[in-house]
Amino acid sequence: PRLKLFLSEVAEGVVPSTWWTRDFAGDNQEGRRVLRNIFGQVEDDFSTPKPTSLVERVLQIASNKNSIILDSFAGSGTTAHTVLNFNKQDGGNRKFICIEMEDYAETITSERVRRVINGYGETKGTDGSFDFYELGQPLFNEDGNLNESVGAERIRKYIFCTETITPLAPSSPERAGVRPDSKHFLGKHNDTSYDFNYEPNETTTLDYAFFATMKTKAEQYVVYADNCLLTKDFMTKYHIIFKKILRDITRF
Repeated sequence: PRLKLFLSEVAEGVVPSTWWTRDFAGDNQEGRRVLRNIFGQVEDDFSTPKPTSLVERVLQIASNKNSIILDSFAGSGTTAHTVLNFNKQDGGNRKFICIEMEDYAETITSERVRRVINGYGETKGTDGSFDFYELGQPLFNEDGNLNESVGAERIRKYIFCTETITPLAPSSPERAGVRPDSKHFLGKHNDTSYDFNYEPNETTTLDYAFFATMKTKAEQYVVYADNCLLTKDFMTKYHIIFKKILRDITRF
């Protein structure tokens, strides 16, 4: 037995079918043909690329004109290609984030996006733009310790971002509340001052001497260091929160 409804009784339309034929969603042969049109030669890594028509069906169901589309395994760049086509068709403002760890990320994945935007063969470009980034060294080593080779400035930016979800302003003594001798000061956000008492290959301590160097006035102070010698009463009185390096560094 199964329930039958008139179309007029279905307020939100009909549920999408879970069986998609090649006429409806394309096939790998179509995907290879598109790649050949773009590059002239399809590499062995892409013997079964997804067709843009398949991704179109997915986006029709699961996105709108202002969606951000994430593809964690970008491959040949079919998702980005489809998003650009969609935006051209309906004037949408969809954005895409594509991630690819293989060597062809720049030569195939991002290059395909460039050609789709600018046009290839007899196919006109979609217009649009994108940024291409390469991952740098990891902030944490395999043993879980800070990778100090990335440099102190990158570590500082990461700490401030995890605390405030805002970017760290460029280091400059001219920033409000900052003095040249406050080299450990990260910034101030929502009336909370952030300090990162860090020295490569040294053990740092939050003590009375260090607190005396903190020049920024705030309702609350968050200080990262290796150790803390301040008493609980003193920290409560001055609204100080101690966070231990490395234990209390939030990881995305």
